[in-house]
Amino acid sequence: MENSVELHTPKGTERLHGQNRIRLLSIVFCGFFLAIAVQLGQLTLIHKTPAANPELAAHETPIPRPDIIDRNGVVMATDIAVASLFADPRKITDMDEAVESLTATMPDLDSKALREKLTAPGRAFVWLKRQVSPEERDAVYNLGIPGVGYVNERKRVYPLGRLAAHTIGYVDVDTHGIAGIEKFLDDQGALYTASLSEPETSTSAPAQLAMDMRIQHAVTDEVSKAVIKYKAKSGGGIILDTETGEILALASLPDYNPNADDKRLTSDQQNKLTSGVYELGSVIKAVTFAMAFDYGTASLTSTYDTRSNLVIGNARISDFHAQRRVLTVPEVFTNSSNIGTAKMALQVGVENHVEFLRRVGLLDRLVTEVPESAKPLLPKHWSKLASATAAFGHGFAVQPLQGLSVISDLINGGMSIPPTFLKRTKEEADVLAHRVVKPETSEKMRYLFRLNVEEGTASKADVLGYRVGGKTGTAEKVIHGRYSKDKSLATFIGAFPMDHPKYAIFVMLDEPQATPETYGFATAGWNAVPTASKIIERIAPLLGVTPVFTAEDLAKLAKLAKTTKKNG
Repeated sequence: MENSVELHTPKGTERLHGQNRIRLLSIVFCGFFLAIAVQLGQLTLIHKTPAANPELAAHETPIPRPDIIDRNGVVMATDIAVASLFADPRKITDMDEAVESLTATMPDLDSKALREKLTAPGRAFVWLKRQVSPEERDAVYNLGIPGVGYVNERKRVYPLGRLAAHTIGYVDVDTHGIAGIEKFLDDQGALYTASLSEPETSTSAPAQLAMDMRIQHAVTDEVSKAVIKYKAKSGGGIILDTETGEILALASLPDYNPNADDKRLTSDQQNKLTSGVYELGSVIKAVTFAMAFDYGTASLTSTYDTRSNLVIGNARISDFHAQRRVLTVPEVFTNSSNIGTAKMALQVGVENHVEFLRRVGLLDRLVTEVPESAKPLLPKHWSKLASATAAFGHGFAVQPLQGLSVISDLINGGMSIPPTFLKRTKEEADVLAHRVVKPETSEKMRYLFRLNVEEGTASKADVLGYRVGGKTGTAEKVIHGRYSKDKSLATFIGAFPMDHPKYAIFVMLDEPQATPETYGFATAGWNAVPTASKIIERIAPLLGVTPVFTAEDLAKLAKLAKTTKKNG
C-alpha cells in the first residue's frame, strides 16, 4: 500500500487572509479618497498657495510699518490685519457661475472687467479685491468656488482721520508711502526693525513727531471757522517752537481723509504750506528791517521820508496806509510803509540784500521730512527795482513754512534752526543752530513786533497776559500774469511771549472777503490777525505759557468782566 500524506488548512487561517485583504482594500480606498479630499481642499478651502503664486507669496511676509505718534504718544497712523481676495483662473471650473456669484456677493465689482481678468490667457493669479471687510471675506469664502481664496495683509489706518493729514500723508494699497511722513519713512529704511522671517511678531520703532494733536486740533478748528466766516478760498496755520524748530501744528485747508479709498486730491487740497509758494507781502518787511539793523544802515531812531511816492524808472512805489510825512523806523514798521521799507533796502544795496536773503535761507528750497517742498520763485535779475519791491514782499514767493521759520530765527536771538516734523530736544537743536543775525538785531525785532500789536496793524492779535507780537501782510495775487486788485492773500506771522519768544505762529487766508464786521476791509489785520488771536488764546494754556498781567491788562480784564456781568 502506497503511503500518502493529506494536508488540511485550518479555518482560522483562511479567515485571517480574508481580513487582510479587506484591510488592504480599505487602505487603498481611504488613500484614494484622501487624495481627492486634499485636492478639493487646495481648490476650495485652502486660502494661501504662495509657492504656486509668486505675487501672492510676496504678500505673505509684509514688512510692518512703524506706528506714527505725536509728541505725547497719541497714535496718528497704525497697521491692522485685513484680507485680500484672489483667484487662480486655471482652477475655476465654471467661469460663468464664478463671475455671477462673485459680482452678486460684491456688487461693486464690474462683471465685464472681472471676466476679462479671469479669462486673460496665461493668468495664474489675479486680485479680485484688496483689503476687504471680514464679512465680505467670509461671504466669498463660503461660496466655495474652486481657485478663489484670500490672503491676510496689512492695512494702514489713520485713527484721527483728517487731522494733520497733510503732514502724516498716506500709503497705497501695498502700504508704500505716497506722501508726507509716510513717504519719508519709506525713504528712511533704517527706521524699520522688522524681521522678515517672523512678520507676525515683528515690530517697528514708532516714528514720533514733534506735533501735538491738541494744538493741531485748535489750529485746524480756528482756521476752518475763519475760512467760513471770511468766505476765503482756503486757509492755513502753523505753530513752531522757536527754540527747537519743532513744528507743533500744521493745518492746510481744504484737507482730505487719508482713510478714503480714492485720494485723488484737487489742487485746493494740496499742502499749501510746504508745497505752495506765495508772495507773503508785508510780513517779509521784518526781514528787511533785520537786514538794515544787522548791516548798521538803520537804527530805531532812523527816519525815512514817505511824503511822496518812491519812483524807480517807470515804477512808482506807494503806501496803502499813506502817512505823507517823515516816519521813524518804528513808525515805518507799525504803519507798514512800502516806501520807507524800500528805502531801507536801497541803503543796504542790491548785492548785500541778496546776500542777506541767502544767509537767512529765503533763496533756497526749504527741506524738511515732509517731501512736498516747493522751491522759491525769485526775480530773474536782481535790479534796483527788484530789490526795492522784494523789501516789502513783492516779486518773490516762498513756502509759508519757510517764511515763518526765517522770521522765527530773527526773533529767537538770531539763531537759525532748521524746522522739523520730528520730535527734537533743545540740546539737539543747539547742535544744528548757527547764527544769522546779531543778538541786538533780534532784540530790536522783538521790540518792533510787540509794538506793532500794541499800536500798529496787528492790534487785534493781542491776548491779555501773553505779550503777543507780530507782522501783517496783505499781498495782491497774481492772476493770469497780472496783479489782481480784488484777490489777495492775507497773512500774519507772530510770536509769544514777546519778551522771550517761545512759540511762533503763522496764519494765512486765501482770498478772504470783506464782511460787515470788518467795515468793508479784507486786509490781514481784519481777518488773519483775529484768527491768530483766537488760536493763541486756546493753545497758550495747553503749551504751559504762564500769563503775566500788567496793570493795564488788569484794568482791561476788570472792564471786560464788568461789561460781561452787565450784559447778563
